[in-house]
Amino acid sequence: MLKDFSIQSLFMGILTTFVGFASSFAVVLHGLQSVGATDTQAASGLMALSIALGLCAIVLSSVTRLPISIAWSTPGGALLASTGVVEGGFNAAVGAFLICAALIVVAGLFKPLGRAVAAIPAPLANAMLAGVLIGLCFAPVRAIGFNPLLGLPIVAAWIVIGAVKRLWAVPAALAAFVLVVAFGVDIPDGALSSLEQALRPPIEFVMPVFNLPAFVSIALPLFIVTMASQNIPGIAVLKVNGYLPKPGPLFSVTGLFSILSAPFGGHAVNLAAITAAMCAGQDAHADPARRYWAVLVSGICYVVLGLLAGAVTTFVALAPPILIQAVAGLALVGAFSSSAMSAFQEPESREAAAITFLVTASGVSFAGISGAFWGLLAGGLMLALSRIVQAAKK
Repeated sequence: MLKDFSIQSLFMGILTTFVGFASSFAVVLHGLQSVGATDTQAASGLMALSIALGLCAIVLSSVTRLPISIAWSTPGGALLASTGVVEGGFNAAVGAFLICAALIVVAGLFKPLGRAVAAIPAPLANAMLAGVLIGLCFAPVRAIGFNPLLGLPIVAAWIVIGAVKRLWAVPAALAAFVLVVAFGVDIPDGALSSLEQALRPPIEFVMPVFNLPAFVSIALPLFIVTMASQNIPGIAVLKVNGYLPKPGPLFSVTGLFSILSAPFGGHAVNLAAITAAMCAGQDAHADPARRYWAVLVSGICYVVLGLLAGAVTTFVALAPPILIQAVAGLALVGAFSSSAMSAFQEPESREAAAITFLVTASGVSFAGISGAFWGLLAGGLMLALSRIVQAAKK
């Protein structure tokens, strides 16, 4: 195994971790806080996710000798941000995380369930995801409206650096956020000392509560979003690069690590898509059989970053919430544009996708159940009705 190590894989693993963490940790923090987590619980969730995905990546890549990259569910974090607090608060959200993780395990073991998720029409799944993401994608504009001197540098860094190197756009926005907080925000007395204290790992166990509103509003949409926008594309990325793992066992293992992270606030661990392309591609190593080392290095780095989650969260809390939401929104612009394009690409399903998108994006909850579920249901009924009418005309 050590004979496969290379400096090229080392650098790619470090780069993958930096890009993956910096580009989306803001989404995770905002999502957890939106469903009722305190700052400490959100930090604990970020820590649990980082360590769980790092260990999962190390285990899977060591056993299979394949570059199987693992990530947290960024679209899932955006879903939480659009859902808000449900009945039972964060304890109920944690219960929903556990149910979602169990469903992922079952989807890997029980092929019909996995096929059922894959059978959800792609335009509707993408429309639901676009509806979930659009709210956060407005945050950069709102940040500028809140305070141009604070919001504009973040957006400008994303635009300018992104025009040169798209991969570095979000890290540049994050760097601008750090500078804005350091030099543009009034930091209260004693805040820096609390930052030093936050270097200790922020472990907080959350007793799960199980109820129907959390199951329908969080567990089911989170399961669908994680499978449709992370796990299934993650397998596709591996196949494009010539790797042919069995999807079922991979899904189940990510579900097991999600179960381990959930009681500490983690919402979902899954196969990576974007960072998977980095580790599985030629840039990780010319020899495909040695690229798994990039994932091993990335896994180790994620565990280290997880231990520093308390300091990260404490620093972020020094700034107005809209600023970190702006960074999160910029991180999701690419995901929003690709999901929206995929949602409205097929003429025959365009109307159903539009209904799914609009109901989800409205953010309106009925009977305590979030718009993401109702959007998918409304779009599905519209698509089914359209197909029945078309079949009757023939």
